Amino acid sequence: LTFGGGTKLILNLGTVKPTLTVLPPSKEELALGNVTVVCVASEGFPPEWNLGWKKNGGAITSGLLLSSPELQSNGRYKRSSTLKMTADEWRNANTVSCEATLKNQSPVTASLEPNNCSD
Repeated sequence: LTFGGGTKLILNLGTVKPTLTVLPPSKEELALGNVTVVCVASEGFPPEWNLGWKKNGGAITSGLLLSSPELQSNGRYKRSSTLKMTADEWRNANTVSCEATLKNQSPVTASLEPNNCSD
């Protein structure tokens, strides 16, 4: 927290694993042929938690956009990652997973099964 004269208060929260929420593409996107999947990581600390994506267990390295960490009022951080793929890639995936990683910590994962998402 930064106060008026530039005084900064550092809260030592230790390491707090973020809570992940994965949002599937909309029906409209599926109909248009390109989809966006969003992963929101909230309540994490420190801000260096990274977000990555996997499809059927394999890392996805293209079509990704990662936001900068945003400081929340409780001193923890929120950030999001957006994954873009074709509707066919989405439909043909068994699982699409978002994974939050931080050095020396076990990862946090949230997954969607496209075949079980209504479209």
